[in-house]
Amino acid sequence: MANSGERRMVFDVRGRRKHVVRVVYAILAVLMGASLFLVVGPVNLGGLIGNSGSVSSAAKINQERVQRIEEKMRQEPESETLLLALTRASILAGGSLSEVNPETGLPVPTPAALQEYGRGVQAWGEYVKQVDEPNPSVARAVAETYIKLAEFSATVEESNTNIENAARAARIAADAQPSLGSLTLLATYEYFAGNYAEGDQLTAEATKKTSKTEAKEVRKKLAATRARAKAYETEVREFAKTEKEQGKEALKNPFGGLGSSSGLGG
Repeated sequence: MANSGERRMVFDVRGRRKHVVRVVYAILAVLMGASLFLVVGPVNLGGLIGNSGSVSSAAKINQERVQRIEEKMRQEPESETLLLALTRASILAGGSLSEVNPETGLPVPTPAALQEYGRGVQAWGEYVKQVDEPNPSVARAVAETYIKLAEFSATVEESNTNIENAARAARIAADAQPSLGSLTLLATYEYFAGNYAEGDQLTAEATKKTSKTEAKEVRKKLAATRARAKAYETEVREFAKTEKEQGKEALKNPFGGLGSSSGLGG
């Protein structure tokens, strides 16, 4: 990660790249954030993983908690309990280290926050290898964290990998607790991962979790999500074509450093 904390974007508005800006559909944070809000409403990461700490003590306490857990893990590096605890603590630390965008009022991850998020998903990956039934609540929080990492990835490939990982984590949550919220959340991630058939199947499953009237609204909202995902996919593909034709540098992530948030955490 750059020392300055600045991540370049595909749709960078500076210099000679200005003419290729695609503001409406290029920003994953906007597309994903709008889709998630329409489908399941705002998501609070702290609530998902049992955050009971006060706002005033969050940053320092969470970082100290991470350090204490890592010290214990030197003796028990494969401990399921410690790996899960490290996942929780790191995600909470990342949230407490984020800064509020004064224009939107939404949290934006700082370089330090992204480092903590990365530590959290790495611990989760090791934890999943150790257990047969991963914690579903933490799995959902991990999925949201992967989306934050997707926004600020260094390349499109890295960002798409983070979206795919978000879908995998969300599937753990949905399989364990197949509710309207968990299924619509997973459908959203599958659509943005380009898995439209799976997203459609999940949409059908989600509609069975509610009344006939509400089911119609769910289908409508997820159809809008599907369209946003298609728009995102098309935008990235068209930009890649433009970059190739112009002989520019390799495709970079269109989402990073925009000073916006997906609205997934808080």
